[in-house]
Amino acid sequence: MLLAAIAVSAAAASGADSAASEEVALTRTVTRLDAGLFDAFNHCDTPGELQKHAGYLANDLEFYHDKGGVTWTRAAYLANTEKNVCGHFRRELVTGSLEVFPIKDFGAIEQGWHKFCDLKTGQCFGEAKFLIVWRQQAGKWEATRIFSYGHRPIVSP
Repeated sequence: MLLAAIAVSAAAASGADSAASEEVALTRTVTRLDAGLFDAFNHCDTPGELQKHAGYLANDLEFYHDKGGVTWTRAAYLANTEKNVCGHFRRELVTGSLEVFPIKDFGAIEQGWHKFCDLKTGQCFGEAKFLIVWRQQAGKWEATRIFSYGHRPIVSP
């Protein structure tokens, strides 16, 4: 009886270790995706970078912005990004704010805080919450829904 309990306990611990290992791997993957997506976003005025940014986005992308409204396609999102972002500001992930949650048989949810900084002055002027829904399909990850909300100015102390 004691040996059976030990075996069950060991199996449960092994399953917990496996789940924790999968969570760590997923967090690493999504962290890399976020870095690549926004590195291209931050340099989108450089030739080829806007298309590199587009490579992270699903064709049926929906982008929800509390101040700007909803953008229903990747093409419209990219046009808005080129017009309003490229050469104007960069996005920075707020250190320690990133959280990742698996979506069974689909992908992951990424959430956190980001801030926006003027390219000319380097001064960060605003921050907001964000949420990205990532889909993994045929070995490729792509963002299907992006939410940027709760925008507020950064107030210097």
